[in-house]
Amino acid sequence: MAADELLVRVAGGDQRAFEELYGLVAGPVFGLVRRVVRDAAQAEEVAQEALLELWRCAARFDPRRGSALAWVLTLAHRRAVDRVRSARAAGERERREALRAAPPAFDQVTEEVEAGLEREWVRRCLDRLTALQRQSVTLAYYDGYTYREVADRLSLPLGTVKTRMRDGLSRLRECLGGTA
Repeated sequence: MAADELLVRVAGGDQRAFEELYGLVAGPVFGLVRRVVRDAAQAEEVAQEALLELWRCAARFDPRRGSALAWVLTLAHRRAVDRVRSARAAGERERREALRAAPPAFDQVTEEVEAGLEREWVRRCLDRLTALQRQSVTLAYYDGYTYREVADRLSLPLGTVKTRMRDGLSRLRECLGGTA
């Protein structure tokens, strides 16, 4: 009996017709699914799901729109593509979750903490300078001015700025334990 006739009988609930149709289409269904899914074990599972769907949805087959084999293979192809998309989406979700859940590298955390502590230490040492020394050091080292530009901004002689800088940096070095 032709696949089209068998599928019409399956739509009516004929189990023997389904067995016969299964024998006709199981090979092509598995071959198609195997090409899409690639994994043999998953291909078997998807092919079985497609054939089960064939049993449940046989009433939707319309012989005027195409052959039974084409309809069955379309069902199988959709199932296979759905499985591939689902697996890909699950992999992406797992990858994103792993990235989000992964703690930052230990060295990164350590460096950030140490940098914060060092900034606080330097701030405390800057507070120990005289206001004039702190102003000169801040303009030169934090704002990037040359000694001459610091002298111009503060309307001071260059020698005075150099003295303030030398004294300020010396006090900073002492405060920071000789590491500056």
